[in-house]
Amino acid sequence: MSQFGDRTTEEILSDTLIRGDAALASTVPILRHLLENDDQSMFTDEIVARVRGMVRHIARQLLFALAEAAGESDPHAFAEHGFERLTGLLARDSALLGHAHTLALEYQLCERLYARIGLDPVLSPFLRTLFAASGTETSPAAMAVVAAQARFCQQQRRMELPLAELPEALFQSALSALHMPAVDLEQQIVTAAQSQLRAAFDERASRCGLLTRLVASQNQTGTPVLEATQAGVSLFISALAHATGQDRGGIVLAICDRQMTRFALSLRAAGLPAAAIETQFACFHPDAVAPYGFEMVDREQAALILSQSAVEIAD
Repeated sequence: MSQFGDRTTEEILSDTLIRGDAALASTVPILRHLLENDDQSMFTDEIVARVRGMVRHIARQLLFALAEAAGESDPHAFAEHGFERLTGLLARDSALLGHAHTLALEYQLCERLYARIGLDPVLSPFLRTLFAASGTETSPAAMAVVAAQARFCQQQRRMELPLAELPEALFQSALSALHMPAVDLEQQIVTAAQSQLRAAFDERASRCGLLTRLVASQNQTGTPVLEATQAGVSLFISALAHATGQDRGGIVLAICDRQMTRFALSLRAAGLPAAAIETQFACFHPDAVAPYGFEMVDREQAALILSQSAVEIAD
């Protein structure tokens, strides 16, 4: 057991992680406050605008589905009825806000690495190698991921979030918002709209679903999916989440500057050696160093420390 004074390495890292958890737990309440009060001092204007745009886009999709189910001749005019009310209702959904926030941050990471090291946010070196392996079962999966990632980048530029890209739990939560009193429609119309949307929903076909399936098809430890400069930002995030059993959004937040301990422990829990972890830190944070003592914690210890973390990202 490594010792630093009277404290073990595990205790030091655990305490640092607890402080990081407190910061993560406050992100969505702060984001909700900013959306409701136009106070953008604690988050960048770009991130807040993207989250707001995604929430508004979800509201419009739901109202357009209602308009179609009701047989409205002018869906755009119909969508204006109750739009602000529905947007406000969705903005009070902590889990939905947290998800939109991490998507905006993920795209920001993609842009930063493209600007700094030329890492293509859509077609990474690893995906290029899969394309080159013609005749394998992997190439179609890689093509689907590239297409989904291209759509993601375009959607982020437009500040959009298609309902089909939501995790199933958030999709169902969004559908439940159609029962809001601001839209005075018969129950059968609301039910018809919900049924139509559910029939078209397939979480496995979403971008995150495709990324996870591609990652699962690889032998993760020691492969390019756990190397950001090879896998690309989005595939790397999915690979790290898959390898550690963590939520994908939590991994995005862990890469942020003030979550160095969580990031290092996640990489360690995924089986990366110290040198590889230093490389990933240099990729995302060239001016930072990994937390002191992380190399003295093995894979099982890192996983245990992470499992004892009680942070709830979307609270």
